[in-house]
Amino acid sequence: MRANGWMIKQVLATGVHGLLLCHAESPDAVRAFVEAARYSFHTGAGHTGAGHADAGPDLGPGRRGHGGQTRAAEIWGIPAGEYLARADPWPLDARGELLLGINVENKRALAGVERTTRVPGIAFAEWGPGDMGMSMGYPDQHDEPYPAEMRAARARVMSACKAAGLAFLEAVTPENVIGRLEEGVIIGCGPRAQEAADIGRRHTRRTLAW
Repeated sequence: MRANGWMIKQVLATGVHGLLLCHAESPDAVRAFVEAARYSFHTGAGHTGAGHADAGPDLGPGRRGHGGQTRAAEIWGIPAGEYLARADPWPLDARGELLLGINVENKRALAGVERTTRVPGIAFAEWGPGDMGMSMGYPDQHDEPYPAEMRAARARVMSACKAAGLAFLEAVTPENVIGRLEEGVIIGCGPRAQEAADIGRRHTRRTLAW
């Protein structure tokens, strides 16, 4: 994970607000992912939000070092010192503005999903139907209708997210967004995401903050 840690540092230095760890198969890998995204002065589990009070093993010190914060701060539109304070995973850190997620997209990852979703510092997870289907022997089963074992995998990942207090991410369309929201999908994506979001906001009566 050391080499990947350097990649994480370099990507964060470009000013992104979030990262997704694909094929998240073990708690150790997820823990290393979170530690690599945190500065070295951030230690332990810090502030744990809802769903993380009894979450997994404690984290070690952050592994993100000095360098790159000036450009990232410029992109965020804040001073470098403020960036250093705010560039920490939420909801692990109540002030944090980095969003870290995991993709549970193969059978090995599925087998440990109840543990990987409990690692402090993760905010959301998704199940990755295309790769999950491949790992189950379905070369081209990215879209519905899914075989029973894929439906069961989706349900297991969603259940683990709910138990750990994580947001569940899934592709939505204008046609199914209301049903997805009622199932428990919190983060929606897809080629028609804006249209789906407008429908979802009307349904939930939520408004934008700006």
